[in-house]
Amino acid sequence: MNKSLFYRISQFFGFLLGAKVFITALLAFALYVSAYFLFNQEESFRNFVFDYKVHGLIFCSLFSILAGGIINQFYDKEKDTLTKPFRSRIQNFLKQKYFLYAYLFFNSLSLGIAGLLSFRIFLFFLIYQFLMWFYSHKLSKILFLNNLSFVILTLYPFFGILVYYRTFSKEIIFLAIFLFLMLLILDILKDTLTKNADKIFNYSTIPNVFGDRVAINNLIFLIITNILISMKIISHNGLHNIWSYYFAVGLFVFIFCIYFLLQNFKNSKFFTLNFLRLWLFIGICAMLLNGIFH
Repeated sequence: MNKSLFYRISQFFGFLLGAKVFITALLAFALYVSAYFLFNQEESFRNFVFDYKVHGLIFCSLFSILAGGIINQFYDKEKDTLTKPFRSRIQNFLKQKYFLYAYLFFNSLSLGIAGLLSFRIFLFFLIYQFLMWFYSHKLSKILFLNNLSFVILTLYPFFGILVYYRTFSKEIIFLAIFLFLMLLILDILKDTLTKNADKIFNYSTIPNVFGDRVAINNLIFLIITNILISMKIISHNGLHNIWSYYFAVGLFVFIFCIYFLLQNFKNSKFFTLNFLRLWLFIGICAMLLNGIFH
C-alpha cells in the first residue's frame, strides 16, 4: 500500500514537472498582472473581473503553454537525462503516452475555449500551438533560431493581450524590448550550462558553435543594451513610483551580473542565471505593487 501510494505521488509530481506546471503558474501571475496593470488603461477592476474574453485569452494561453511544456520534454527527453537527472527520474514514473494524451487534451481545451470566443482568437492559438510544436521538433536545434524562437514564443501570449487592449505607447515598446532582451539573456545563459549535453544531441547553440568566450561577450553586450533601455524607461517615467525604482536598482543588478560573468568564478553562470530569473519575478511583483499603490 505504501509503495503504491509512493508510486502514485511520484506519477503526479512527474506529470507536474513534465508539463512545467510551476512555470505556467508563474506565467499566469505575469499575464494577469500585466493585463490589468499594464495593458488595461480604461476598464475598472470590476469590469476587468467580468471581462470573460480576457480571462479566456489567458486560460487559452496557459493551456497552450502546458501543452508546449509537455511536447518540449517529449523531444528533449534524452538530453534531460543528462541536464536534469532528478526531474527525468521522477518523470519516468509516468509513461510517455500519458504525457501525449495530456498534450492533446490541453491543446484541444485551449482551442475549444478560443473557438467559443472568436474565430480570430482560435486562429491565433492554432498558430501558437503549431509554433510550439515546431520549436520543440526543429527550431530548438538550429543556431540563433533556437534562442529567438524561444523568446518570441514566451512573449506570444502577452502580444495577444496587448492586441486585445490595443494599448500601444513608447513605454510599452521599451518594456517589450527590455523583456525580450532579458529572456534572450536567460536562454543563452542556460545554453552555456547545458553545452556538453547540447553537443552530444546535436543542438547548435552559441556556446557550442562559437565557444564560451563569444557567448559571454554576447551576454555582456545584451546586458549593457538592457542597461541603456532601463535608463530610457527611468528618464521617461522619472523616479516617482515603485516601477521606476525597480529599473533604477536594476542598473546595479546588471553591473553586478557583468562583473560575475567577466570574473568567471565557479558557478558564476549558474548564479547569474538564477539571480536574473529572481530579478524578473521581482519585476512582476513591482508592477503589481506599483499598480496597487499608484
